[in-house]
Amino acid sequence: MVTAKAIMKTNVITVAPEEDIHEAIRTMVLNDITGLPVVNQDGSLAGIITEKDVLNLLCQIEDRPAKVEDFMTRDVVCFDGEDPVADIAESFRDNHFRRVPILENGRLVGIVSRRDIIRHMRDRQREDQILEDIAVEILY
Repeated sequence: MVTAKAIMKTNVITVAPEEDIHEAIRTMVLNDITGLPVVNQDGSLAGIITEKDVLNLLCQIEDRPAKVEDFMTRDVVCFDGEDPVADIAESFRDNHFRRVPILENGRLVGIVSRRDIIRHMRDRQREDQILEDIAVEILY
């Protein structure tokens, strides 16, 4: 069984709840990412800020200073590093979000995106094909 820990990204770019929302947007654009975990000083997950959340800012008439916590999603689906990748894939299938934080003891340790799972599936298929090719060579 492949676990989240095996495919998660650990170099996760995060923001703090009190960070300026425009800086968070800038971080997302500069790093070509669609969402950022929002992490408290102790490493615990406070929420997540995504492109969808940021669209709310564009719907406001006045451009005022705001913090990430004013727009972030607070109720975030998370997984543990030992959870099966199949469970995460099922969650992606049943929901509209694109990424899930991976926590250990309540602290952020990684993130898994839809793309990570698709990449893992592709890699497994390639490995299976290589093994099949080797078996054919041995048998014939």
